[in-house]
Amino acid sequence: MNTPHTVLVTGGAGYVGSHCVAELLDRGFRVVVLDNLRQGHRAAVPSDAAFVEADLADMDALTRVFAEWRFDAVFHFAALSLVGESMRDPHLYLHGNTVNSLNLIRAATTAGVRKMVFSSTANLFGTPERLPIDEETTIDPGSPYGESKFFIERALHWADRCHGLRSACLRYFNAAGAHPNGTLGEDHAPETHLIPLVLDAASGRRSHIEIFGDDYPTADGTCVRDYIHVCDLADAHLRVLPALETRSVRFNLGNGTGYSVREVIAATERVTGLTVPVRVGPRRAGDPAVLIASSERIRGELGWSPRFPDLDSIIGSAWEWRRRHPGGYRGPAVAQAAE
Repeated sequence: MNTPHTVLVTGGAGYVGSHCVAELLDRGFRVVVLDNLRQGHRAAVPSDAAFVEADLADMDALTRVFAEWRFDAVFHFAALSLVGESMRDPHLYLHGNTVNSLNLIRAATTAGVRKMVFSSTANLFGTPERLPIDEETTIDPGSPYGESKFFIERALHWADRCHGLRSACLRYFNAAGAHPNGTLGEDHAPETHLIPLVLDAASGRRSHIEIFGDDYPTADGTCVRDYIHVCDLADAHLRVLPALETRSVRFNLGNGTGYSVREVIAATERVTGLTVPVRVGPRRAGDPAVLIASSERIRGELGWSPRFPDLDSIIGSAWEWRRRHPGGYRGPAVAQAAE
């Protein structure tokens, strides 16, 4: 393959995007990060990467970026991504995510870019008819957030047909964990993901973790979800580049193993040695009992497999990040994690 040398990463100051930037730099790419910093953190962008603070809604800024650099590929992470918020304000997601991505696609095709790797979502599949969720599962988005990602996938389909912009759309559920070197991790405001919330409950930053329903048809009555290490996601985003030499691709990503809420809590106590205070509340509307994504296609076609497949490794890396960065990117880092 002709290895791309200079790449653009939108949303590269965010959680998954910043880990992809680190992986790209480790593999010798020149990286330009574009982020509006509304959800991302400037401190998450390595000094080896060029940084542009701009919004995808600003077409003039996009035009300048594509004029200044010649990109061999674009990695597109920038998006609003809260499912609950999208249910409360669907227009914000259906319009904002879609139009901003259309701006990026237009700028890329105008500049002659031929490859785009898109961070999509397994929320495309809503409540699926079978598990694990493979690429042939009926697309029926479970939220306006998922619908916006599907709109973008369709736009990329036509960008390939009409302009030759080949794309890889990667669909996954729960990114988790942190970089093994302790420099990058998960820092959202507000935090909505289960593993960092459970870690906060273990460390006393939260009074407790609430389990939303313990009467589901699962082994312990709590919802089962697929958690995938953020560095494994970054590896998958790079691994699809050779395929884009000849075709566009769509892959689902998952560990293939689901873990219940109670299993996450038990693993957190095991890893940290701390007790997690728990309260059981009512179910949340629309929560399926089990959601697990299949990754058999990308494993078979591209040889991808998780390097951190077990729950203890995922939670352990997230815990190390939180010990080293108790204030997240906003606070000072601890030079050495406490023993």
